[in-house]
Amino acid sequence: MLCMSSDRPSWAPESIDLDRPNAARVYDYLLGGAANFETDRAFAEKLLEVMPQARSAARLNRAFLRRAVRFCVSEGIGQFLDIGSGVPTAGNVHEIAPDARVLYVDNEPVAVTHSELLLSDNPKASPLLGDLTNPEPVLASQLLDYTQPIALLMVAVLHFIPDEAMPQEAVARFVSALPSGSFVVLSHAVERDSLQGRVEVDRLYETSANPGVRRTPDQIMAFLDGLDLVEPGLVWTPQWRPELPEDVGDHPESSLVMAAVARKP
Repeated sequence: MLCMSSDRPSWAPESIDLDRPNAARVYDYLLGGAANFETDRAFAEKLLEVMPQARSAARLNRAFLRRAVRFCVSEGIGQFLDIGSGVPTAGNVHEIAPDARVLYVDNEPVAVTHSELLLSDNPKASPLLGDLTNPEPVLASQLLDYTQPIALLMVAVLHFIPDEAMPQEAVARFVSALPSGSFVVLSHAVERDSLQGRVEVDRLYETSANPGVRRTPDQIMAFLDGLDLVEPGLVWTPQWRPELPEDVGDHPESSLVMAAVARKP
């Protein structure tokens, strides 16, 4: 079902295409959020048909974000740069770390608009329309203090950036701006020959605004070159410092996504 212009909510920017599913809004739907449209919901349901674990993978990824943010706070981090932050569904960074300064960056206008509405009364958290592949405008925003350690979050965003957009160079530019003692937090969908429904999922995402690209563990590790990995290293999302051993489950690979946290020396 297509979303006609008459169905456009009053808060939705005129610039957005309501007829094409968007990764941030699909993720919002999988997490149980409301900032999505019929085309996003239809896409998500098709995704769940070919990859039923997609909903639990989204929730496990969000749970990793919570644990990683809490870890960074325990290490004295008081600033977060969340790139590809998506729609601000429950459990976002400013809720996990209420005393921290947070800059949310996304290239999806719906995500930014919802962030503006949600954060209108929050002096410590700000949204910014920007793109991971164009670091300079983000770094020029001056909403964070780059003389003090920052946690750079790139959670479930890099797998929507193809190699030709040079994501590794963009990540390196962001990291170069971080002072010593900063952290990089990332999660990324993993390429596996045994992945159920991988061909169907690829075909489905080719119809969306954000075709995906899975990478091998070695390719994911390349984004962290020059940084010191925090234990337990690059692992499946439920394996990264679980709150309870049983949270990992018998098949952590069903989370589809690997995650890591690294410190800048």
